[in-house]
Amino acid sequence: MSPPSVASRSDAYPDVAVVDGRLIEVKFGVSALRSVRLGLVQLAYAMASRPGAAAFLVLPDVAITHRRLREEWQLAAAALKPDLSRRLALCVGEGDRFIGIPRDPDAGALRAIRKAVAKLRPRTSARTARGEASFVVLKILFHHWLSGGAPVTTDWLATTSGYSYPTIAGVLRELGSLIERRTNRRVRLRWFSRDEFARLLAESDRARMTARFVDRSGQPRSPESHLRRLQKLAPPGIAIGGVLGAKHYVPDLDLVGLPRLDLSQHRPKQHLDLTFVRELDPALTRVEDPLEPATLVVHAVRHAAPLFTPRAGGLEWADPIECLLDLNEAGLKPQASQFLDTLERKRPRT
Repeated sequence: MSPPSVASRSDAYPDVAVVDGRLIEVKFGVSALRSVRLGLVQLAYAMASRPGAAAFLVLPDVAITHRRLREEWQLAAAALKPDLSRRLALCVGEGDRFIGIPRDPDAGALRAIRKAVAKLRPRTSARTARGEASFVVLKILFHHWLSGGAPVTTDWLATTSGYSYPTIAGVLRELGSLIERRTNRRVRLRWFSRDEFARLLAESDRARMTARFVDRSGQPRSPESHLRRLQKLAPPGIAIGGVLGAKHYVPDLDLVGLPRLDLSQHRPKQHLDLTFVRELDPALTRVEDPLEPATLVVHAVRHAAPLFTPRAGGLEWADPIECLLDLNEAGLKPQASQFLDTLERKRPRT
């Protein structure tokens, strides 16, 4: 694999940073192997123009299993010259740590990687935040509407959502006649149509950064067993959603058994922290396919106020909208429809 003829490495490879003499490319939110493959190729080209420099493709929040990443690395290493493959590595974020493929970074490389991630994350987070604002603000307004809440100020929306006044004003303009505006500048939803709910559903998986886990050990633990273990661990910022959460809010919901455990993690300005999953059950493996039946599913709650409800026995309940989104994401469409109908019927009128 020979590099193209270029006059300037920085012009040819703008995504590759040089930090403490190391070549580092950071890719946030990767969910496809194609992105990993392109990143490795770009780094290989850049390395060829800097003999002796080590290079790292850093994936802080990748939605691909370690097994698939190792397989992709092996394919890339087989295609590269030995000198390049010895100097190139993947680094995968695991909470506050970075795990290397085929080897962990040394102390110097780790410092350089953290510098690169810290420098690049604010720009990426800002773009992501703008894309999530519509989902978050609409979800909060829907939650408030189902609670029969009185009209609220933009300041309240800003505090609850974590977004600025101009961002919220832009979302409210997009919602148009769906928003009831009072003379005192307070707002609320006039109604919540099924079209708007379909929009919320379409945006939910990306906005909530859903992570799915399965147990292929041959002796998987039940969701109930995971819940008992989770209550003992009591990780911060975790609430129970899905089937259990829905039955908390609507006890007579037509659901039998617990197909999986849905959890909501309050992460308004950060990516999911999945380090607790390994402590919960080392046999759980993250999967990419949203259609593969999962044992444990974790969703990020992106608004500043978590909207969780206290729960006897430890942990908390996720809000009703999270539970509704979980039911739909799990393919429990009839139960989700029954849940929403019941919430609407019981909504206090103000």
